Formats: sequence, C-alpha cells, structure tokens
Amino acid sequence: MSQPGAPTSPDTPLDSSGIVVENLRRHFGAVRAVDRVSFTAPAGKVTALVGPNGSGKTTLLLVLAGLLHPDAGTVRVAGCDMARHSRRARAVVGWMPDVFGTWDTLTCAEILTVYARAYRMSPDVARARADDLLDQMYLWEMADRPARVLSRGQKQRLGLARALIHDPAVLLLDEPASGMDPRSRIELRQTLRSLADAGKTVLVSSHILSELEEVYDHAVFLSRGRTVDVEVLPEADRRWRLVATDPVALHVFLAGKGIAVHSSAGPEIVVRLASDDQAVALVKDAVTAGVPLHTVAPVTGQLEETYLSLAEERV
Repeated sequence: MSQPGAPTSPDTPLDSSGIVVENLRRHFGAVRAVDRVSFTAPAGKVTALVGPNGSGKTTLLLVLAGLLHPDAGTVRVAGCDMARHSRRARAVVGWMPDVFGTWDTLTCAEILTVYARAYRMSPDVARARADDLLDQMYLWEMADRPARVLSRGQKQRLGLARALIHDPAVLLLDEPASGMDPRSRIELRQTLRSLADAGKTVLVSSHILSELEEVYDHAVFLSRGRTVDVEVLPEADRRWRLVATDPVALHVFLAGKGIAVHSSAGPEIVVRLASDDQAVALVKDAVTAGVPLHTVAPVTGQLEETYLSLAEERV
C-alpha cells in the first residue's frame, strides 16, 4: 500500500506500544458507560473489541479518538498521552465511526482532499493521496460523483479511506463492515490484515463475530462498561458438529469414548471438546473404529464461544 507523506509532526513521540489504556472511566450522570477499563492493543496486530449493545464500545472508541474526554484514567496511543498531548495524539489516530457523515454535494475525491488538506498536506499530495485511497477502496468510478449517490457499503468504504487519509499509526474502526456486501467484507479483512502487517495498531469493534474471527490476533471483551479478562473466565470447551453416514454407530462410538452428546438432530451430533487436539484424536479413533464420520467442524468460532460464555450479560 503506497503511503504518501503523512502530516504527523516530527516531534510526535511515536513508538511501537500501540494503544495502552489504564483505569479509564467515562460516566454520563449515573450511567457508567466506561468503568475502570484497562487493556493493551499492540502495534502490528488486529485487536477485536467485543461486547453487546450498551457495553461501552462506542464510548471507549470516542475517548481513544480524542473526541470525548475521560473522567479518569489514562490513554496512550503510539506513545502519545491523549490528555497531555491531545493534538499530537489525534494526529496519529485514524477514526472510522459506525456512521460516516458526508457532505452530500461534494464528490468522493473532494471529500478526501478536504480531509487531507485539514492534515496540512499540500494540494498535490492531498489529491494524490485521495486518488490512491479511492483506488484501494474500489471507489475510482465514484471519484467525481457526489456522495449522495453512494450506497451504504460505498459510504463505509469512503469512511475507511477518510480514516486512512493521513497514514495514521493507530486505526479505530466502529462496525466497519456494516452495510458492506460479501466481496467488500473480504476486501476489508485483507486491508486490515495488511495494515497490521505493516506495523499499524488496528482496533475493530463489530457485532459480526464471524468477520472478526478471520482477521483478529487477540480480543478485548467489554461487559457493562468494564473489560473482562477472558483468561479468568471458566474454560468454555468449544462445541463441535459431527456428522456420520451411520449416526447410530457414531452414538455408540462416542459413548464408548465417554464423550457426552450436547445435542443431536438427524445425522448431526454436537459435542463439546476441550481442544483442537482432542478433535484430531477423535477423528483418528473414529477412522480406526470404522465409524463413517465425514464432517468434524466447530459450531462457532472462538470469539463467539467466549462471548457466549459471558453469562453475566444475560439479565
């Protein structure tokens, strides 16, 4: 990905620490939207921010973007303290909200150029940067068309281009795949992976856990405004879907192995296995025993399994 010159001040103390949040709090009256949140999102990684509606994800992202002042706690992005060096910190952050507002009468190229100029790029560099991102986001055909004609998915891609216009070291994305078609979602995953591989810090909030499963390196779980340390949660064995041409033989085999059936419907049987290694061993033993097993797959990804284990969210 070519990156024309970024406007970040040369004295900006960039480092490879990514995002570091300590004891962050942001309340709205009696509502504790963010309550003593602490976590690290390292540079060169894609960090998934996971939690239900009302868990504080958007409020947290607004604080990280420098758009909302915290009541207490510290935020550092690429080594910049958001409270002490707010201007420099915001210069290294790219922010994509869940809904990207546009000037409907301006063209896509004009919108990106305006943002580039706001970051003090020269007119030539600003237009070159806008053209490059329109190409990367597959919006070149829309470059000279007004934003009002864009679909929801196209506006999301334009929003991502805007977040990247100044080549930020830290990228904050709130529901970036919302409204995108399947091809655009695949391309989004590829873009996020390439950005992380280039050393950028990528923090992504999404309800589409299957999308995050394909790209994330680790996750931060929010529950009622607080971070949840997944390492202290009870270990949740993953559910695996087994299908055999002879379901009776599969039931007998599982009973002999002491593996309890979680649920079954027709030829499909769902069991809980402690690890991928146990799944591999089960397939090996089934083949040895002559059980006609032809499908072994997780029912859900690890992110969803961990999310579902947060029983405290059910009230």
